[in-house]
Amino acid sequence: MIRSIALSIARRAERLLERIGARSDADAVLDAYCGYATPDALILRGRVLSHLRATKPDPTQSRWDNLRHMASLFLTDEVANVPVQGGGARAISDAEGYVALSVDPRAADFAAGSAWAGVPVRIEGRPETEVAFPVRLPTPRARHIVVSDIDDTMIETGAHNLARNLWTTFTGSPFTRMVHRDAVRLMRRLTADGRNPVFYVSSSPWNLHRFLDALFARNDVPRGPMFLRDLGLTAEGIGASHGSHKGAAIDAILAANPDLPAFLMGDTGQRDAVIYRDAIRRHPGRIAGVALREPVPGAGANDAAAIAAIEAAGVPCWHGPDFDGALAHWAFDEEAT
Repeated sequence: MIRSIALSIARRAERLLERIGARSDADAVLDAYCGYATPDALILRGRVLSHLRATKPDPTQSRWDNLRHMASLFLTDEVANVPVQGGGARAISDAEGYVALSVDPRAADFAAGSAWAGVPVRIEGRPETEVAFPVRLPTPRARHIVVSDIDDTMIETGAHNLARNLWTTFTGSPFTRMVHRDAVRLMRRLTADGRNPVFYVSSSPWNLHRFLDALFARNDVPRGPMFLRDLGLTAEGIGASHGSHKGAAIDAILAANPDLPAFLMGDTGQRDAVIYRDAIRRHPGRIAGVALREPVPGAGANDAAAIAAIEAAGVPCWHGPDFDGALAHWAFDEEAT
């Protein structure tokens, strides 16, 4: 009952804010996200906003300044029903400003063997809005893919503790947030200097895409398309649920790379073991190994049961305080993979 009332109030507040902050497409801009490839197309993703609020962080700024900077990333004015074109494709931004274009791979400008390309995209009729949408290209030499969570898997967050999670997220910057060096070591081994693509799946909102991209670049974390979450209000709640969002993203990534096995990286703080167990059941034979960080000592009962089910399905599952034992547990052979 309380949850229903709260959601009703939140939906009304969101509609009011949307009316107050309603914008036409006259001054709208594009915010480009990292796209990815399927066997038939390049999927470009981004958002139409009234303006970009992101500012360049200063390594010397205070936590209060960090808080103001992070808050600005969430104060977006999305613009709906804006026609966007690029690579010979056309799409209309949805109610939250999101847009996706499916383009012919021949529309991308890239050198042979490149892992990344940029496809020019613009708001229809406004050439000055053109930006290059980055897209991860398929590489014929790829032996597998990597699908990884972000919070408490790649970066230190405390996602299992809501108060700590919010404090860490909103008072940090790309200069102060810490990555797990063991995760970077494992990721670099698995991606083999870009030969094998990585995809990041997280319940963090799309508003953090630029922040996470900058944080990863600064810490030499292999770049990859991110599958983040829309926090817009729906009849069921705020965006998709944690589990359904991650499960759907994993399904999409595996479908986009039908001929490659996948290694899954996550943690036991947010039900990743259960989500990965279910993905293994939906895609038998596709998962080559699972690695789960334990942000607090030991795994809970649900995670322990899911880990046992993963191993019973024939998929080696490493779990512990870090990832340094994962390759040995998987009997990972770099020459073979």
